[in-house]
Amino acid sequence: MQLSENGRLLNVGVIGLGGRGRGQLKLISGMQDVKVLAVCDVYEDRMKQGMEIAQGAIGTQDYHDILNMPEIEAIFIFTDWNSHIRIAIEAMKAGKEVAMEVGGANSVDECFDMVAVAEETGKKCMLLENCCYNDTELTLLNMIRKGVFGELVHCQGAYAHDLRDEIGMGDVKRHYRQQNFLHRNGELYPTHELGPIATYLNLGRGNRMLSLCSMASKARGLHAWLKENRADTDLANAQVNEGDIVTTMISCANGETILLSHDCTLPRPYSRGGVVRGTKGVWMEDNHSIHIEGKTPQKEGDWSHSWESDKEWLKEYRHPLWDAYEEFGNRGGHGGMDYLVLRAFVESVQNHTEAPIDVYDTAMLMAITPLTEQSVAMGGAPVPIPDFTHGQWIHARKQKGEGTYAL
Repeated sequence: MQLSENGRLLNVGVIGLGGRGRGQLKLISGMQDVKVLAVCDVYEDRMKQGMEIAQGAIGTQDYHDILNMPEIEAIFIFTDWNSHIRIAIEAMKAGKEVAMEVGGANSVDECFDMVAVAEETGKKCMLLENCCYNDTELTLLNMIRKGVFGELVHCQGAYAHDLRDEIGMGDVKRHYRQQNFLHRNGELYPTHELGPIATYLNLGRGNRMLSLCSMASKARGLHAWLKENRADTDLANAQVNEGDIVTTMISCANGETILLSHDCTLPRPYSRGGVVRGTKGVWMEDNHSIHIEGKTPQKEGDWSHSWESDKEWLKEYRHPLWDAYEEFGNRGGHGGMDYLVLRAFVESVQNHTEAPIDVYDTAMLMAITPLTEQSVAMGGAPVPIPDFTHGQWIHARKQKGEGTYAL
C-alpha cells in the first residue's frame, strides 16, 4: 500500500471557516492534486482568513455563489451542525459531490431527505468522521477482521470531553455548540464513538441498529460554570437543557449491543471510552488494556483473569494504511486522522468509486441525535431506528469504499 497525491486535479469549494473549517482548509489547500477555487463564511473576517489560506480562491459570504460555479466538482461543508444537511442537499442538487463535517442531525426527516436527494442525483454525500481513520480504531478493525476478539458481542464508546469553556463562551467565540446545549437534550455528538463501532459491527452491511433507549442526567455542570465565569451576562441564569451525562443503549439486528455516553459539561480528561467485547477477549481504551483468552499471561496466584498492556497487540496488528501513512508523512490535526478522512473523500471523487462513508452511513450516524432526544423526552422509552438503506443492508451492501481508504 502506498499513499500519494497524484490523482487528477479536483476543483473544490469550502463552506464554513470557523476554527475547524480553517484547519481543514489548510490540509485541503496543501494537497497537490486539489485546487480550492472558492471559500465561504457568513462572517467577513473568517472569509478573508480563508482567502489567505487558500491563495487565489474567491471569497464569498453566500454559499450559493459557490454552488453556482460550474467548474467546482466537490464541496466541503464545515458550518454549524444545524446547517450541514440543508447545505449538503442544495449542493447535491447543484451537481456537486459533498463531504461534510460531523455532528448530529436536526431531525430524522432531513436524514431521509438527504438520502433521497443522493439517490436522485447520484452524488456522493460523505460524513468526514475522522475517528474511523484513527490509528487505534483502524488497528482494532484489523484485529476484529482477523478474529482476535472472536465473535463480537458488545461495543462501547463515548464523547467524553470537558467543553465547558468552548460551550460557555460560544456567543463570544461564535461557536454553535452553545445554542445546542441550551435548547436540546440528547446524544448531541454521536459519530466519533459510533462511526468506528459501525465498521466493527458491519452496520448497514449485513447488520443494522434496531432501537435505542436514552436517558439524561440533570444539567448542572454548564450552569455552574456560567454562574461563575459569565456572571455579568444573561447566560448566568440561562436554562441549560442538555444533561451532563447522556447514556444511550442500542440493540442490533445480529444481537450485539452498543453503549454510548455523551459527557461534555463536567470536569474530566478526554476519552472516547472505547470498549470491544467478544467471545475471545476484551479491549478497553481508558486503561490501554487488553485480555485475550489463552494468550494474555496469568499472574501467579491470581484467581481472576489478568490485564495486559495493549501496546504490543496494537503494534502487531497495526492497519497497513497507517504503516503507509507513516512512510508518506503524517500531517494534519488529531494525530493525522483528519488528513486520511479528507483524502478518502478526495480519491473517491477522483476515481469515481463509492465513498467509504456513504450517504446511508451518514444518515444512520447523524439520525442518532434526534432519536435520542425523543427517547430522553419519553423517560428513556425505546425508539425504533429507521433503515435508511431500504432493506439493502440485508444483502450486505458493498464494503465501505474501495482501494486504499476502504473501511
